[in-house]
Amino acid sequence: MTELAQRGPAVTNWLLLTYKVPTQSSRARVAVWRDLKRLGALYLQQAVCVLPDLPEVVTALAQVRKRIGDLEGTSFSARLADLSDDDHTQLIDGFRSNSEREYAEIIEECETKFFKEIEFERFRRNFTYEETEEIGQDLDKLRRWLSKIIARDWVNASGRTEAEAKVAECAAMLEEFEAEVFEYIGQAGSDAGPS
Repeated sequence: MTELAQRGPAVTNWLLLTYKVPTQSSRARVAVWRDLKRLGALYLQQAVCVLPDLPEVVTALAQVRKRIGDLEGTSFSARLADLSDDDHTQLIDGFRSNSEREYAEIIEECETKFFKEIEFERFRRNFTYEETEEIGQDLDKLRRWLSKIIARDWVNASGRTEAEAKVAECAAMLEEFEAEVFEYIGQAGSDAGPS
């Protein structure tokens, strides 16, 4: 578990970022948006977002602001002070909603793609090492994705335990499939007889 994931609801200080990127390049706007979403930014409106005031976020935000400048855009960042309880609750709820949505996406990915892929390969009797390797790469992607979500879950949102359980279920399914492949290949080799 990352240090960030352990912090959870203890985040009480926030950073506000507003920015403007030239409108000629939608690719530039999307690149900045992606960078900020990777950091776990909560958008209040277009080009206005909030992030937790944590040292590693401040460092990463400086890099995003540099990128905005390199794209001939402008940005402004400030620490939010003296938030009302309602405003603070609104921010926590927004971050919680973002993380819960991301955990739900992981769960959906496991159920609708990963599980189905293994079922389909069993149905096709596609018992090859190459297939297990490909499915193993899919599992690695799921693990990396989940790790990133956990790292930017500033508020210990619900859904994490279920997402971790689904990814663990994917790993168990892959182990079972690998055993089937190993057994199938072993039988195919012994059925071929001596060479």
